[in-house]
Amino acid sequence: MRTLKLTPTYFDITRWHRRLSPLTNQLVISGDLNEDPTLATNQLAQWQQAGITHILDTREEWTDEAFVAEHAPEITYGWFGTHDNGTPQPDQWFDDGLAFAIEALQNPDAVLLVHCHMGINRGPSMAYRILLELGWHPEDAFETIRAARPIAEIRYEKDALNHYRRSKNHHPVRSAR
Repeated sequence: MRTLKLTPTYFDITRWHRRLSPLTNQLVISGDLNEDPTLATNQLAQWQQAGITHILDTREEWTDEAFVAEHAPEITYGWFGTHDNGTPQPDQWFDDGLAFAIEALQNPDAVLLVHCHMGINRGPSMAYRILLELGWHPEDAFETIRAARPIAEIRYEKDALNHYRRSKNHHPVRSAR
């Protein structure tokens, strides 16, 4: 696995936490909605102005499904929460999130936002898996995410790659640790 060398600039959470980071014209990653309802409403309006039509939320600890349904009912919301404790992500998590994403992306006008709390691990890892499913080379997918969102660690990259390889009957990646 890679060793990330992040400069202190990348840890400016106020700069990156809730910033939309486009990966393609249909796939965006970010952190979550603000906990303040007024700020969240404004943020959601900005997401709509950016063309977001679908939200794939990967946080186990919270969902904004009811809030989005009330304030932006035209956005399709999928909650596929999981842990962020560094242990492997289950195949079912990738299966469910990927099914939602692929269905959304079949519409050429759809724009899918994948997010977790901070936009560092879970959301970028799911976006990585989506890019693999769309035919991206693993290194290109990883580098595209890191270029768009420098704070992304993509902690579950190996899990996503192994899930992809199992789905395509390839050999899984073995850890060198």
